[in-house]
Amino acid sequence: MFDTVMVANRGEIAVRIFATLRRLGVRSIGVYSDEDLDARHVREADVAMRLGPAPARESYLNIERVIDAALASGAQAIHPGYGFLSENAHFVRACEEAGLTFIGPSAESVEVMGDKIRAKAAVARAGVAVVPGCGDSTMSNDDLLAAARDIGYPLLVKPSAGGGGKGMHLVNEPSELERALVSARREASVAFGEDALLLERYLVRPRHLEVQILADHFGHAVHLFERECSLQRRHQKVIEEAPSPWLSDASRAALCDAALRVGAVVDYRGVGTVEFIASSAQPDEFFFMEMNTRLQVEHPVTEFITGIDLVEQQLRVAAGEALSCHQDDVVRHGHAIEARVYAEDPARNFLPTGGYLLALREPHGDGVRVDSSLLEGTHVATTYDPMLAKVIAHGTSRDEALARLDDALATTMTLGVSTNVSFLRTLVRDDEVRAGRLDTELIARLLDDTGVSSSPARANVGELAACLALSELLSIEHALGGRSRFDVADGWRVGEHAATKYSWRLPDDDPLEFEVRGTWRHARVTLRGEHEELLEVTCASWDLRGPGVYEIVLSVNDVTTRAVIGRERARRWIWHRGETTLLRAPLRERDGVGASERDGVVRSPMPGVVIDVRAHAGEVVSRAQALVVVEAMKMEHALLAPHAGTLRDVLVAVGDQVVLDQIVATVSAAPPAPA
Repeated sequence: MFDTVMVANRGEIAVRIFATLRRLGVRSIGVYSDEDLDARHVREADVAMRLGPAPARESYLNIERVIDAALASGAQAIHPGYGFLSENAHFVRACEEAGLTFIGPSAESVEVMGDKIRAKAAVARAGVAVVPGCGDSTMSNDDLLAAARDIGYPLLVKPSAGGGGKGMHLVNEPSELERALVSARREASVAFGEDALLLERYLVRPRHLEVQILADHFGHAVHLFERECSLQRRHQKVIEEAPSPWLSDASRAALCDAALRVGAVVDYRGVGTVEFIASSAQPDEFFFMEMNTRLQVEHPVTEFITGIDLVEQQLRVAAGEALSCHQDDVVRHGHAIEARVYAEDPARNFLPTGGYLLALREPHGDGVRVDSSLLEGTHVATTYDPMLAKVIAHGTSRDEALARLDDALATTMTLGVSTNVSFLRTLVRDDEVRAGRLDTELIARLLDDTGVSSSPARANVGELAACLALSELLSIEHALGGRSRFDVADGWRVGEHAATKYSWRLPDDDPLEFEVRGTWRHARVTLRGEHEELLEVTCASWDLRGPGVYEIVLSVNDVTTRAVIGRERARRWIWHRGETTLLRAPLRERDGVGASERDGVVRSPMPGVVIDVRAHAGEVVSRAQALVVVEAMKMEHALLAPHAGTLRDVLVAVGDQVVLDQIVATVSAAPPAPA
């Protein structure tokens, strides 16, 4: 076994790999960009080495800097994690040339399987069915446009390199293809350093299955069964589970056998994942899609059902050890399900989010595991991937695993950063999901049918107002610190027991208006609006968790509840009944905020970087025309004209950083049509 291993990655995967290194007594070396100086993975490494500035090309994707850091740290081997350089054959060779062991397969395996075009050709020669399609590194956009006519629609545009759904575009008709090719090449170049594309036939209502394989240097290989990864949004996995609830024993055996044959094609060694796609109507007919020559994000579900630490196996194989198990030794135990926690706002079309993590609570308990990059008090930026953590649950049955996952998500709290946790809870409680009737389009259909609610149920609004009222009163009490009440400039006066009025916006921009009389010990809260309501509120206990963060046990009309409230300038975060709600101060015209349809202001709905400006001042634009493109967390978002008119101002340029709600352009109203 190695003495010292560098993990050339960041976030939750670096933290997870450090855990195995620590258990094995191996010294860990972490790396970081300037953006990640205070990140959790930096704090948990035995030694941390700076790579460079925040952009990945100057830090995590810079091979020379990574190798130099490894040599300077005394590392004997490098674990690439996933993403970044994990499937880069040039990096594998650079490690070998520097005398470092790459913890993964050979450069030749990475080259063949990392190139989806070559991989499909090699697998087809081995007799494994592949999805119909075309593509090679020499094909131009014109070549791909011509080839698409023979493949037919719908089809997928996919980068030849990389994975994780980055750069993938579903194209339903010919008019959409050219723009999809341009975007896919740009996204692939940014994420993977090369822009070769391929086209694939898109199967209707497909299921995404993958098989975990493990092989050593001596020709021994085993599979660790399959995972079902059909719950996806925009080709990005959201929830994964093992085993698949869909496959029969015969289909499972055939699928796993095919995966081992794929591994043999490239004399694979280490941990790898072979991915397949199948039509929901035909479980016995599956097609090879690609092979990921690295650890997968969803590897914990396999670890749960087999009891095998995949990172440890990677280390042992890379160190030259033979596999310690045969296929008959690999046995399934129960069912495991994983949910990915993303920094995104489902109610705003899953736009990336970010911010300072005011308060954090992660679940624990029997059958629950959390792989996380989160650390209370640190900043979540939009520079890298939006995945913050993974919550994994195991049970003796699928129903038990689902119930444990739901309970675990209900106790997950991230005040200060909006996440998809509430959406994940909606998914795991959905009837189709619980019945195992999954496909990669299910989430899209659910969103079309029901959308994503951003505001709390009406029954909980009164309790939110009560929580917020106590937080404001406690803040005043805390600010006094034993001083006179007159020292707080909030309008308080002796005599009349006048109410203090508060006005906030719910997530859907509906107003939350209420009046408060009394103290933090006992208050009367009058909820204003369509359903006026009087609430008697008492505080049983409270705790100041951190600057501006209160944990409160309160009674609202004799119903006891618990909440955590985070105060952040013009925003309030409330974690209550397993849900997080963000309240904002009301926007006023003097703040420069009006109805965008009227005043033509175009704002960035998330923090990010401007990567394209598609129109210029003085240009006549149409309604919904793309004006500026912002990239956040490796995804592109076009900001559209709110109405037809003349583009008055463009206030940003390519390369500019923008913050949430920053004005990027203004559009003058179009003149009225002549009578």
